[in-house]
Amino acid sequence: MKIVRFTSGGRIEYGVHDGDMVRGIEDGPFGEIVFTHRYYRPTDLQLLAPCVPSKVVALGVNYQSHSAEMQSALPAQPLLFIKPSTAVIATEDKIIYPESSQRVDFEGELGVVIKKVARRVAEADAFDYILGYTCVNDVTARDLQSRDVQWTRSKGFDTFCPLGPCIETGLDPSDLALETVLNGEIKQQSRTSRLVFPVPALVSFISHVMTLLPGDVIATGTPAGIGPMLPGDIVEVKIEGIGTLRNYVVKQD
Repeated sequence: MKIVRFTSGGRIEYGVHDGDMVRGIEDGPFGEIVFTHRYYRPTDLQLLAPCVPSKVVALGVNYQSHSAEMQSALPAQPLLFIKPSTAVIATEDKIIYPESSQRVDFEGELGVVIKKVARRVAEADAFDYILGYTCVNDVTARDLQSRDVQWTRSKGFDTFCPLGPCIETGLDPSDLALETVLNGEIKQQSRTSRLVFPVPALVSFISHVMTLLPGDVIATGTPAGIGPMLPGDIVEVKIEGIGTLRNYVVKQD
């Protein structure tokens, strides 16, 4: 089931793809899903980020290939950082290149969307707390990341967390193909089976550190192939079974 969040006629709503149409659902997807009688043509909708997270909990160095290209040792435990909710944008939105950075990179990732309050979750129970999966671009000001002791500034600019285009609920996340494409050229290509810490381990570990709320997103880390983007570029994150997250890089006004 592909869940989308959208606006139509000034109304913000969640819906589910139903054949060639999108059918509305009442009160969002985080409880029992109740369908409305409203149907929409996808071409009539403006897609929004598929959820409104209180936080995006992201993973550093969670693919061995990325560890090698960054010349960084694999962590003994998941390496966590947080992207603020104000960084979240939707597919087809603009990534704003900040004036304070000289290098802004793409990082394509699998996102895990939390379904219900998760606190101290056992790894064996992790899937009970997952609504589904989405595409994430963990946009990073690489020069600022190198300069700062911690990563909040480099990862936290407005527009630095594109999410979308949907939440796919019917996936096994253990071995999905992932690609990042810049201006039509494949830059990153891997599979989620190569994650150092897989999805259930991440949900359990993070929930023992902080409470995860409905709509929160875990960005599971990026494979090798990260690289810079420039104003005028088009960047796409494609994940098997989910779809394509597409964004446009622009100069800061």
